[in-house]
Amino acid sequence: MPDGGVQKSQGPMGSSQISGPSEGDKSSGLVDSPEALRDVIDSLVGLPPSPPSLFIDLEGVSLSRHGTVAILQLLVKPKDCTYLIDIHFLGSKAFDTPGADGQTTLKSILESNAIPKVFFDVRNDSDALYAHFGIKLAGIQDIQLMELATRRQGLSKQYLNGLTKCIEKDITMTTNELQRWKAAKQKGVNLFDPSRGGSYEVFNARPLDEDVRTYCIQDVKFMPKLWAVYDAKLTSPQWREKVGKATRDRVAISQSASFDGKGPHMRFGPWP
Repeated sequence: MPDGGVQKSQGPMGSSQISGPSEGDKSSGLVDSPEALRDVIDSLVGLPPSPPSLFIDLEGVSLSRHGTVAILQLLVKPKDCTYLIDIHFLGSKAFDTPGADGQTTLKSILESNAIPKVFFDVRNDSDALYAHFGIKLAGIQDIQLMELATRRQGLSKQYLNGLTKCIEKDITMTTNELQRWKAAKQKGVNLFDPSRGGSYEVFNARPLDEDVRTYCIQDVKFMPKLWAVYDAKLTSPQWREKVGKATRDRVAISQSASFDGKGPHMRFGPWP
């Protein structure tokens, strides 16, 4: 966290232990108590809506209506801070605990049209949040659709790009930065990918493995830069409206009884 923030972890018998972050670390540990969550909620009140302040991702075991949500990563751009909210431990309290005003909750923020929230491919995240916690996302901007809409003329818009491809293609990094990012991502993938001997249960293990923690933070770290790249290219009002409508459609479809978040159909964009 900025300004000497703290990392919170569970001590013996569930007692709270507070330890400072490493040198230069602007990210928190797990937010795993209602008290810590209230502080997070209070820090989100009054943030600027433009450009968006909140960038979000979720991790879990088979993240969907059929699986579970383990961690919600919340990057707060104006504070240069990433919170890892422990959904596995807190359950519905993660979304229902109010801040100091007694009204603002994570659920109310996620459902507010007035507060922009940025996701990369919101579909499975929305499916899981709606199915398990009754959260109807609103005010969403989807970076994946922004990338698709801003591809230069002549390039196909049939297939969607994943987050890794977008980062490699559109974020400028030195060779060393690129290697370090890939190495950190690879360590996390090796721990949770069953095809590599891993298990998604690592997202539920406490204390959270440091490589998993780093992976979670890396997943949202580049989202503000990607948003800025594609927003600068999204100059056509017509395409802005198309992206907005397609994003709202994604959220609505993800809440339908027939939604299936796995399969080849997930690779296709909404525009011919």
